[in-house]
Amino acid sequence: MIWIALLSGPSILSLILKARLSIDKISLASVLESAGESLLRVATHAPGPAGSLPLSAEMLLTEPSGNLFGLSQSAGMGWDPSRLLDPEFLILSTHGGMRAENGEPIALGFHTGHWEVGLLVGEVARELKAMRAVPYAGACTDPCDGRTQGTIGMMDSLPFRNDAAIVLRRLIRSMPTRKGVIGIATCDKGLPAMMMALASCGQMPVVLVPGGVTLLPESGEDAAKVQTIGARFAQEQITLEYAAEVGCRTCATPGGGCQFLGTAATSQVVGEALGLSLPHSALAPSGQPIWLDSARRSARAVLRLHELQMGAVDVLTPASLKNAMVVHAAFGGSTNLLLHIPAIAFAAKLARPTASDWADVNRQTPRLVDALPNGPRNFATVQVFLAGGVPEVMLRLKDHGLLDTSVLTVSGTTLDECLNWWRDSSRRHQLRETLREMDGIDPDEVIMTPDGARTKGLTSTICFPVGNLAPEASVIKSTAIDPSLVDEYGVYRHVGPAKVFVTEEAAIQAIKSGNVALGDVVVLICGGPAGAGMQEIYQITSALKQLPHCKHVAVLTDARFSGVSTGACIGHISPEALAGGAIGKVLEGDQIEIVVDRQTLTGTVNLVGDTEGYFGAEEGLRCLAERKPRPDLSPHPSLPDDTRLWAALVHASGGVWGGCVYDTDKIISILEKDK
Repeated sequence: MIWIALLSGPSILSLILKARLSIDKISLASVLESAGESLLRVATHAPGPAGSLPLSAEMLLTEPSGNLFGLSQSAGMGWDPSRLLDPEFLILSTHGGMRAENGEPIALGFHTGHWEVGLLVGEVARELKAMRAVPYAGACTDPCDGRTQGTIGMMDSLPFRNDAAIVLRRLIRSMPTRKGVIGIATCDKGLPAMMMALASCGQMPVVLVPGGVTLLPESGEDAAKVQTIGARFAQEQITLEYAAEVGCRTCATPGGGCQFLGTAATSQVVGEALGLSLPHSALAPSGQPIWLDSARRSARAVLRLHELQMGAVDVLTPASLKNAMVVHAAFGGSTNLLLHIPAIAFAAKLARPTASDWADVNRQTPRLVDALPNGPRNFATVQVFLAGGVPEVMLRLKDHGLLDTSVLTVSGTTLDECLNWWRDSSRRHQLRETLREMDGIDPDEVIMTPDGARTKGLTSTICFPVGNLAPEASVIKSTAIDPSLVDEYGVYRHVGPAKVFVTEEAAIQAIKSGNVALGDVVVLICGGPAGAGMQEIYQITSALKQLPHCKHVAVLTDARFSGVSTGACIGHISPEALAGGAIGKVLEGDQIEIVVDRQTLTGTVNLVGDTEGYFGAEEGLRCLAERKPRPDLSPHPSLPDDTRLWAALVHASGGVWGGCVYDTDKIISILEKDK
């Protein structure tokens, strides 16, 4: 195998270090000082802004000093002093990197998802200014799950969401004179964090502007498939030259989230379904006029909400939360939203949906969208946008009585009125026709009616298996199981020997070197919150997908999956191994049985035998009760202390099924009991 040879070959890190060593030697003198006498001409005074602050005697007598000094700061930054008392609005974004005016990079961002977000900030700000408001802008940038796959950076991914939400909330509160907030974000953790921050704003007007998506390359591979070039090269499926070429072209445009319905795209969908974004703004192509226009209209929307005295609390309600869950199911969205939607609900002071709530919604809601990676034809997110995106799906759901359309949205009116507009809009008809003419795709093949979806074999999205290995539940995107493995009754069954790994590194090495066989059940443990920050393991599922017998290999883990993962992959297994979960007692060669009914959305995951033979689920329960945890269970050696703290706080606050939030009251209660 090529993988074996690569173990002794040059790594990316070694190549980078070699490149650094080739840089001309930098002298100490050039670091300490630059030549040029003009640098030494330093001023100590300046004229200051012209004009005067629009102060009144009452303001001087009653306003906090911070509000008064804030006017001085704003004048100092160049705002017209005569307009400093216009209503103030805060624009928060996840912008990263630095672009020149012509779009060339001065400093790269972490990912394409936040690279062009600054353009949206500019559009919002200019529109606010034109409408006699004062825009302020701040940012909390975000990392990329794609960039950190298979690295220690993934251990900071989910914890970052909570940290970012805290920072964004603190920034909102640190501008006490703002009348409303516009949040702009795109990707896996920054966008859920932004929604959590906006959800906490209560009576204050808020609008969410999604950062959109990148385009498909004219030739090559999408950003999901290209993340498997290492695994395919190891399996001798592609050449080095091919990998280099498709890897270069896959992000065909510089901005936007990935082209598949992963966590980033699903989060955009959910934000719009909650009513936080304007209709048909999720999944817009980054950098294009229609994308910029949504930012301008969002600026008008927040001013309209201010006039109507409508705040986040009026938009985020139990009914809008359920609508978002229904739309998530209809899209076939990422299972990571099972972590994010409860967190948004918690921030809005709403009841967090339970696994039972999710199961009920998915039983009632048909999947209507054919999007990458769920299939069957795997349309890209921009094609879903052209087919009508969120409002088109909601229109189909409304016609079948699956939505509460009386809820309010940030448009300032009801969802019902928005969908009535969409049904007859020229925007809808022209964009759907564009998809037909440009790509030769019938939009009704992308977003289907329930009857059409049933004919195409689409099934409901997620299922929550339980059993002696997952007593507190687990999750599988059942709609992504290979249909050829499902019987005539819609049931998937698999029994196979466990291949147990306590680190992702060990698992990926086994896969790439051919040590995972047909019928195996890969059991990756110590990947939950306490083990590895509940890491996302797309590197594992994407590598398995390249094996010739891939569909006959199942995965069990206490970690989580990328939204682009497919196959018989069961995650979020609870309790996690390091919390005493039964999954931490599985031994090499144990017989694991997985049953998933895609019709009833029920499932089981059980230990049913060992290397000596089959004994069934009931005996498996007794066997697990008698076993001690594996002696090799331990947190990842590189687990950061910051993530250890996050895991402890999350455990005290309801854990994985509570959305991995910080419940301050519960945490304080526990600490006080220990005094």
